[in-house]
Amino acid sequence: MSRIASLLRRTFGVVKEHVGTDLSGNKYYNIPQQKTWTGRVVRPRRLVEVANPKEFEYMEGSIPSEWDAWIRGRRKQPPTIEELLQNKHSREQIKIKAAEVEEMDKALQVKEYEDGLVAESVQTQIKGHASAAQFGKTEFSEEPVSTANAFQPGSWTPAGTKK
Repeated sequence: MSRIASLLRRTFGVVKEHVGTDLSGNKYYNIPQQKTWTGRVVRPRRLVEVANPKEFEYMEGSIPSEWDAWIRGRRKQPPTIEELLQNKHSREQIKIKAAEVEEMDKALQVKEYEDGLVAESVQTQIKGHASAAQFGKTEFSEEPVSTANAFQPGSWTPAGTKK
């Protein structure tokens, strides 16, 4: 058979076996171990032909995780359509349950705030940089603040004099 495969490869190019198609229309292929015409052994590979081949329109996650595991060799057998449909349904159910739990949690937080069991969080807004002298202060001091380039001797007078 390797002689026939070698002849086919020389005639038609790389021999690839169609393994399956996902729900998005992406096609998956297995390329078995082959020998080149020089006798070099080429290791087996797995590849995908995306349904939408334009690179700028391809999004990560367009390949289902089950097929991604097969492509990367983390699973030996390719997934079946039934498995893909079952997992898709399971993921949708998880999203619905997560939304329900989030709504219940928000309602519980509102009730706890109303009952006074939990203090509402206070948003602190501190302006400036932590290394600045005014960091965290709401009012500015009358102390002289200047940069070396703008300083003019005698241009500042203190606010009040002590006597």
